[in-house]
Amino acid sequence: MKDQDWVEAKGKTVQEAVAKALEELKAKRNEVKIEILCDEEKGLFGMPGAKLAKVRVTLLKAKKTS
Repeated sequence: MKDQDWVEAKGKTVQEAVAKALEELKAKRNEVKIEILCDEEKGLFGMPGAKLAKVRVTLLKAKKTS
């Protein structure tokens, strides 16, 4: 797998999409910047999953000190 500093992920909820992205990046929530690209939309009668949530999760760069 190539080194990547961001990933986009989809899920039934924003939280699920973020969890998938964090797992793929092997990072913790405090080590990333999260952008919500698309919120999930509920289906007929409020059922989840009509439209998936999509997020972009970017690793924060650790600043080097001399």
